[in-house]
Amino acid sequence: MKFNLMKKQLTLLFFVLGFSLSQVFAQAWESVQTQYGKVKGTYVKGQQVFKGIPFGASTGGANRWKAPQPAESWVGIRMATNYGPSPFQGGTPAAGKSEDCLYLNVWSPAKTPSEKLPVLVWIYGGGFAFGSTAEPGYTGENLAAKGVVYVSIPYRVGQLGFLAHPELSAETPQKTSGNYGLLDMIAGLQWIKNNIAAFGGDPDKVTIFGESAGGIAVSMLSASPLAKGLFHGAISQSGGNFGPPRETTYPGENQKLLAYAEKSGIEYMEKAGVKTLAELRAIPADKLPMGFGMPGGWPIIDGYVIPADQHRLYEQGKYNDTPILVGYNSDEGLSFQPPKTPADYITGVEKRYGKFADDLIKAYPVGETKVPKTARDLARDAAFGWQTWSWAKLQSETGKSLVYYYYFDQHPDYPEDSPLHGTGSPHGQDVAYVFGHTNPESKQAAPSDAALSEAIMTYWTNFAKYGHPNGNGVPEWKPFTKENHEAMYFHHKPKMGGIPSEAAMKVLDKYFDWRRTAEGMEWAK
Repeated sequence: MKFNLMKKQLTLLFFVLGFSLSQVFAQAWESVQTQYGKVKGTYVKGQQVFKGIPFGASTGGANRWKAPQPAESWVGIRMATNYGPSPFQGGTPAAGKSEDCLYLNVWSPAKTPSEKLPVLVWIYGGGFAFGSTAEPGYTGENLAAKGVVYVSIPYRVGQLGFLAHPELSAETPQKTSGNYGLLDMIAGLQWIKNNIAAFGGDPDKVTIFGESAGGIAVSMLSASPLAKGLFHGAISQSGGNFGPPRETTYPGENQKLLAYAEKSGIEYMEKAGVKTLAELRAIPADKLPMGFGMPGGWPIIDGYVIPADQHRLYEQGKYNDTPILVGYNSDEGLSFQPPKTPADYITGVEKRYGKFADDLIKAYPVGETKVPKTARDLARDAAFGWQTWSWAKLQSETGKSLVYYYYFDQHPDYPEDSPLHGTGSPHGQDVAYVFGHTNPESKQAAPSDAALSEAIMTYWTNFAKYGHPNGNGVPEWKPFTKENHEAMYFHHKPKMGGIPSEAAMKVLDKYFDWRRTAEGMEWAK
């Protein structure tokens, strides 16, 4: 009798153990079939993680300064357990950077490949000169844990990503050049449309999001006919592309027309010490002049990827009308070489804004002995605040989709005797909150960081799921409409409020409107 009882207990134990092990193995997918071949990732804390999946061929050699080409197919199972090389860029060391850089990454919480979860696609920042999907702060496990498939896509940066030149334009059917980095993003989105269903994602529910240059890129993709239908929602953190083109660029007026950009390409070739495109393509990537200060490292109005002045396109309703969630940080100006003295500030404003300088100095006043945040906010708004506000305003007036606006102002309440008193949230601080990577040891850490980060991740993933940020226990976020300009403030906890500095931004708006007149365009030369 005891023997039979023991036998039954052992049988039950082996059954339970066997069932548990089968569940574990069932969750770790053997492989996933993509259009180029099978890949196998790793299983980490309930998520399938794939790193370094090819979506394009090497951009080196004959493919340098060309639209991305299809990746080579492979036989068997390719291990997707390590990031691909980062795009080649200025700075040292060159290790880990390559022109063979078109590899994306996927975090999927789906239990089966047929689950059809919404997809969040990250586009990194870095001034279009730097960046990588391999940054530790860009891992997607915390966002994926909220029920979305997270994808990060790379793109060529700097002169390798955006150089225009008459010889390069002559090579293409469109007779344009530049914007290769944007074409990389579009190729990544096309791969997602074709393949993400095999990873448990829904190709008809894709939201793109990015910060700084990544947010500007999201704005550009929202205006590009080449990206139409490849995404269904857009989130931009500190990024918009609504300033007019200018040959001598400034933050917020960064873009050149193709003809000006081609002149910059000729200048770049001279700096590289060569006379022909063939010679330029033959220079090893690590010997090319790269980085800020070099001509040819920013997206341009090429008439193809970016058809025209984006502000004009939105006025005419010529854009990809999807729900948007856009905003900026409270003290972006702190991060971009703020003037050291009031005299420096006044001189800089007069140089850039001409006859609008006096009105802007009144709208963004400076102190007698120091440059306060009110003055720094002009740089903030010219580059980020006005850009996102204009985007929200234009789309609420000409589009059909919902618009949501935010103002990120998370920091401790600094006492008056603190050197940080009067400062806000600098450029890029929001990224850690969006990815759930806040650091309690940071000098700018606040006790509310973890709770605020949780709320922001919920808003972002709600937006990917529903096309709006509401639900799942977070405070209601009201849309920005033509009649009601409202923003969600992120300061300790989410709370709705008016648009910061909106009266001042209306003065800046007059400057940008004038810049688009014949007089303004001539003055800018």
